[in-house]
Amino acid sequence: MSGPLRGLYAITDSQLLADGRLLPYVEAALKGGARLLQYRDKSDDQARRLREASQLAELCARHGATLIINDDAELAARLGVGLHLGQGDGSLAAARALLGPRAIIGATCHASLTLAEQAAREGASYIAFGRFFTSQTKPGAPSATPELLEQARARFALPITAIGGVGLDNGAELISRGADLLAVVHALFSAPSATEVEARASAFGALFTAS
Repeated sequence: MSGPLRGLYAITDSQLLADGRLLPYVEAALKGGARLLQYRDKSDDQARRLREASQLAELCARHGATLIINDDAELAARLGVGLHLGQGDGSLAAARALLGPRAIIGATCHASLTLAEQAAREGASYIAFGRFFTSQTKPGAPSATPELLEQARARFALPITAIGGVGLDNGAELISRGADLLAVVHALFSAPSATEVEARASAFGALFTAS
């Protein structure tokens, strides 16, 4: 991916994208303009994870987007793609050493500017705050406020990602408060068809052009 990290950040969900929906729905999101795609699969099926991640890497390359692997630095290194780390997912500095200076590595910072400062020191490419709204993916995650985005924007030069219950009805406010990326799961991939996924992705993209 060339250019700044800005736009729709699509995150896969193994339940929403089961039964053959993963590839067609992801491709629809990319056609709709998703700039980053995070492959999030917490299963222990290493062979399937490698196969699916490889297929997603090809789709992202075809559409000029960037693939990010959730919590698996070895898989990210094997495919030469990016990585996202939660607070319990290992050392960001170690991941940076493994993946090299050009890899995109993001860090979950919950609702903490202190965690964001640590991530920045350790070489994060972007910092992610959330949850901002009720989230089906992580209902118990610490709450963040739109004001936090303004504080982070004033303090950090890194791109800022907003995650947690982000939808078309609330995304514009997050962008106006300082979010560069909107990380979306259910509001994108709960669609009844690939055609609807593409339409939703395009609508998320329009939030950025309007801001």
